[in-house]
Amino acid sequence: MQKKVIVWGTGNVGRPAIRAVLSHEQLSLEAVIVSNPDKVGQDAGQLAGTADCGIAAVSDWQSALQSGADALVYSATADTRMEEAIGELIACLEAGINVVAPGFYLYLDPQSSPEEALAPVKAACERSGASLFVSGIDPGWVMDMLPAVLSGASANISEIRTREIFNYALYDQHHVVREVICFGKSMDELPMMLHDFAIDMVWSPMVKLVGRALGKPVERCEISVERRPLEKTVEVPGMGTFEEGTQGAFRFELRGYHADQPLYVLEHITRIDNDCAPDWPYPPEGAGCHQVIISGSPRLEVTVHGHDPVEPGLAGGGNSSAAAWLVNAIPAVCAAAPGVVTVLDLPRITGAAQLGSNVHE
Repeated sequence: MQKKVIVWGTGNVGRPAIRAVLSHEQLSLEAVIVSNPDKVGQDAGQLAGTADCGIAAVSDWQSALQSGADALVYSATADTRMEEAIGELIACLEAGINVVAPGFYLYLDPQSSPEEALAPVKAACERSGASLFVSGIDPGWVMDMLPAVLSGASANISEIRTREIFNYALYDQHHVVREVICFGKSMDELPMMLHDFAIDMVWSPMVKLVGRALGKPVERCEISVERRPLEKTVEVPGMGTFEEGTQGAFRFELRGYHADQPLYVLEHITRIDNDCAPDWPYPPEGAGCHQVIISGSPRLEVTVHGHDPVEPGLAGGGNSSAAAWLVNAIPAVCAAAPGVVTVLDLPRITGAAQLGSNVHE
């Protein structure tokens, strides 16, 4: 029997999530929740950039949760309205609905979660029998599952490195670029996401999951951050002017130590202009990628590019990958024991139920 799925949100992750549910052999789309009044009543297929599917978008999320759904993809904005979003998340779990979601960084790994944040979510799961799986691409599968798997094809390994390299001039989230990452702001202003506590909260779960997967757990983490100013004023279409001398690039490393060796390194290299920080690594091609580098014998370097013809911008393929990973995990999450689960608690997530579907052709 197919699992009934609600998708909450029709943005960068919600759109491909709807398409992934529609093409999944074991899932059926039950409802789509939107906050924009202009979208209410529109067919979910149209909102997702595919054929009509007969499901009209609704804004009454409380009623939608009473539809008897088995699972929900929570892709509404969470990081800029975390308290409200957590309240909605708990309501979903209290209704007995299993949830998969990006964005709730506090719950990427319950062993890393602050107890005061974890307790109400864990209690909701225990009362209803539901489960929560928080993942995506970064943080998500390219930072935890992929490096663990690739390590099996090398020997005498000294380091496992995961890396994102991206030019945020191509990212269609103006608020994130200007206010969260602070491109174009004074170099005297340290972006919130570059504070140690933020890097630790969002990305230390990734190296810790890899460590536990490989049986050599992370015992401590170190963080380093480097920033560079723009050496010229640049114009970015849709985002305006970024002045010379303001923040133009940053690079951080989070190193996970086992037995006093930095075995696991997670790195981000982020620019607003390709000419900034020319001595830092660039993608092998294009303006962005994710990489996994296994320093061993042999040395392995895998570069991941995502492309989705339906999704706009360079980040579209990555967002679609995050959505597909979460949707394809739904059957396993529904079968999991109640609570906050990680990729280590689930059977292997594959696209077997997507293979040969060709729904969107």
